[in-house]
Amino acid sequence: MSIPDELLVDVAATVEAGRSNQMSLTVVAGGVVITGRLAPEALWRQRVSEVLTDSTRLSEFSGVFAPGEGKETKDAEPPTHLHFHLARILQGTVGMPETGGMYRVAIADVSAWTVGDFSYSDT
Repeated sequence: MSIPDELLVDVAATVEAGRSNQMSLTVVAGGVVITGRLAPEALWRQRVSEVLTDSTRLSEFSGVFAPGEGKETKDAEPPTHLHFHLARILQGTVGMPETGGMYRVAIADVSAWTVGDFSYSDT
């Protein structure tokens, strides 16, 4: 098991504490490049829950992602995951999905990272 990068944990903790979704980050995890903006876990869960609620086939899963009660004790612990929104997996000259998706990445799985997000242009 790898040891999480303390600086990256601090970045994630700052996003959680500030309830901000403006921090752009690009990570490499499991050989995959993911780029996008970080969101606090509660906001990320809320958005995923809303998307699932609106789905005719997946609405029964929305409660799994709904922000839960009793998170006070968890708030004192350092974050273990990054929660991306408006994120894309970079593959060649394409970012998938084009509109961005919601990804959860274990900080311990991140092998490289940089502040900012990458985008492609045909010009």
